[in-house]
Amino acid sequence: MADPKDAQDDHETTTDNVDDSNHDPHFEPIVSLPEREVKTLEEDEEELFKMRAKLYRFASENDPPEWKERGTGDVKLLRHKEKGSIRLLMRRDRTLKICANHHIMPLMELKPNAGSDRAWVWNTHADFADEEPKPELLAIRFLNAENAQKFKAKFDECKEEVRKFLEGNSDSANKVAEKLEELSVKDEKTKSSEEKKEKSEGEEKKEEK
Repeated sequence: MADPKDAQDDHETTTDNVDDSNHDPHFEPIVSLPEREVKTLEEDEEELFKMRAKLYRFASENDPPEWKERGTGDVKLLRHKEKGSIRLLMRRDRTLKICANHHIMPLMELKPNAGSDRAWVWNTHADFADEEPKPELLAIRFLNAENAQKFKAKFDECKEEVRKFLEGNSDSANKVAEKLEELSVKDEKTKSSEEKKEKSEGEEKKEEK
């Protein structure tokens, strides 16, 4: 038969263990690091579109060339608040590493990928995902056909907006050039008129002598 004293000792030991497990000592860090704000360069941009997708790039440097997965995450279409430019940006889940980063241009065209109704393929002449700009053939796949169509509709809308913006800038540049040309012509006329006047005055002075 167990000794009641031993049983009491066991109970006390068990209670002590429970108390120890609840003890949470707090240690101050040896080095205090100040919090730093990390900029994503998206602060000056307006988000026009955001949707989860999977991105691929065509690795033409491989032998044989093949499609390689670049990452899964949110693809965004962002408009710069001041410049008016629009870019496509996509970051990988968890690491947030950039896997696509290029401007939307009017000549870009989304084409169906191998007959799939939820994937698109397009070319970009300068993708900055690896910091250095380089041409890429990219493919993107969505969860379903509906999401793929939403992306295409917004992509095409952004292309049209960029086209109008570039045309507007071109018209402005042409108008500025025309104004400069007009000023230049006026200056030439003024200069020519002044030269004629000076020549006439010089001739009059010679006649007086």
